[in-house]
Amino acid sequence: MGRIKIGLFILAGLLFSFMADGQQIPQYTQYMFNNYITNPAVAGTYNFFQIRASGRYQWVGLNDAPQTTGISIFGPLSKKDMGWGSNLFMDVTGPTSRMSLMGSYAYNMPINEDFRISGGISFGILQYKVDRSKLTLGDNANNVSDPAIDRVSSALTPDANIGFYVYNSLHYLGISAHQLFGQKIKVNDEAEGVNRLRQHIIVCTGTRILLNRNYDVEPGLLLKFPFGSKFQFELNTKVTYKSQVWGGLSYRFRDALAIMIGYNYKKRYVIGYSYDYSYTAIRQYQSGTHEIMLGYIFDKIK
Repeated sequence: MGRIKIGLFILAGLLFSFMADGQQIPQYTQYMFNNYITNPAVAGTYNFFQIRASGRYQWVGLNDAPQTTGISIFGPLSKKDMGWGSNLFMDVTGPTSRMSLMGSYAYNMPINEDFRISGGISFGILQYKVDRSKLTLGDNANNVSDPAIDRVSSALTPDANIGFYVYNSLHYLGISAHQLFGQKIKVNDEAEGVNRLRQHIIVCTGTRILLNRNYDVEPGLLLKFPFGSKFQFELNTKVTYKSQVWGGLSYRFRDALAIMIGYNYKKRYVIGYSYDYSYTAIRQYQSGTHEIMLGYIFDKIK
């Protein structure tokens, strides 16, 4: 019983630290290449469908560091000012993991001669999972298997996001709310496993400045307001050459600096890479964060 109590105590600590952190929703350095993952209202604002896939490997060299993979597809209806999209992601951090599948609907309309506004909503399902077999107990030196600990617990719960997005070909401003229900998640039979999803407000804005016919610069700002946790913001800018090759820098408050590079081949295939260097105390235990983004752009349908 002593090992069981210790295991549950460790499990509770892991869950608390995992869910109490401001990053309950996926974090991507290259979010500006897929604003749909931050705001469901983006679905339908382009005149073509596109697929984006990302893999993020955080704090490389640190055991059980977070890893996030995701894929999304979104685009417009051909004859109406509407759009739809879907997003699937998985986060794994040591013995804990979460997976989400969301579907979105958006409607957009003009507000004046220059700008349009879109409103969108997403519904889906979240799965939280804890694999107790990955826990290492201090008094279990011989690594003896304990059936009370070596099992996987999971919980399914509905989820919803909502957002609004004002945009034209050069500027955008979006605001979205995530994890709207704010419900409790219970992943085992003990009270220590009870945690609450926290609502997040995200504000995302950016502009594209045309320097000449070859170069443009796009500064951006992302603000995150997790309920009950610390405010966070990201500043970034990228320079693009002939709409094909880009490079950029990003600064994440209280976290990291990042560099970004990418290439758009024939306005069809997109690849991007970013490297985050953490300036917090954790930098001495890991060698940085790597993120890869792949994309495909379909033919225009509007």
